This record gives sequence, C-alpha cells and structure tokens, in this order.
Amino acid sequence: MSRWRPPSEKSTALITPEGHARLKAELDTLWRAKRPEVVKALAAAAAEGDRSENAEYTYRKKQLGEIDRRVRYLSKRLETLRVVGDAPADREAVFFGARVEVEDVASGELARYRIVGPDETDAKQGWISIDSPLARAMLKKRVDDEFEAALPGRVARFAIVAVDY
Repeated sequence: MSRWRPPSEKSTALITPEGHARLKAELDTLWRAKRPEVVKALAAAAAEGDRSENAEYTYRKKQLGEIDRRVRYLSKRLETLRVVGDAPADREAVFFGARVEVEDVASGELARYRIVGPDETDAKQGWISIDSPLARAMLKKRVDDEFEAALPGRVARFAIVAVDY
C-alpha cells in the first residue's frame, strides 16, 4: 500500500537557458545511458531464477521505477517550462534571473542570490527559487529599497545593495 500525499503546489514554469539545458541533458542521460544499463542488469538478475528471493532483481526493479518516474516528470516538465534568457527592459529592478546582493539590516551581513526557476535551485551557489518567500519579497525592488521577508523562525528586514543580470 502506498502513502497518500497531498498534491504539491504549482510551481512557476520559468527556467534559465542554462537550467533548461541541464534538465534536457539529465533526461537524455537517463533515457539513453542509465535506463538501458539498468534494464540489461534487470534481465540478467531475472534470468537467475527465483525472483522472490533475488535481492539484485528487487533492487534493479526499484531502480528502474525511479528512473522511469524521473523521466516521466522531466518529459512533462520540459514541455511546460518557459525559457527566459533575456534581461528585462528595466535592469535596475529585481526580476527573474537577477543576481541580487542584499544586506540584513539587523546584522549587517551581506548575501548574494540569483533568482532562478524552482527546478534549478542550488543553495551552495546562492540560487533561490522565484517561488521562495525571499525572492517573492524582493521582486520589483530597486537598489537601496528595503523589504521584509518571512524566513523560517523570524521575519527579517533586508536592503537591496546591488542588482545585475
């Protein structure tokens, strides 16, 4: 029996050209390289006989399901995504694709973020989803504008220091 999960919220269907290329490459790798490899290993495991006690067969069957699930998701998602490659006309304001430097007003700490699509976020690089509370709060703001963002555990006040594309 599977566990029921409520449907996730609809995410914004925007992506940068680099993120789109990464997702297409992942789909291609899964479909053309990984899946055939796993199918071949699954067939070899199935040929060994009793499948109920065959750990290799069970593992490969689960791995194939995970690959198929990801391929299905990527195929559908790539159809709906809109690639945004051009900088907006107003380059002084914060929009999708912007690299933004903000200062925490309370602590004076500086942080640099890039606003990207939900499919390409990367905390290590400072890439935040356009759907995140911080990104939503800074949209359309300009240098020296202040804004508040609801972060986990607190509401923080920030000031925009720099915006570039």
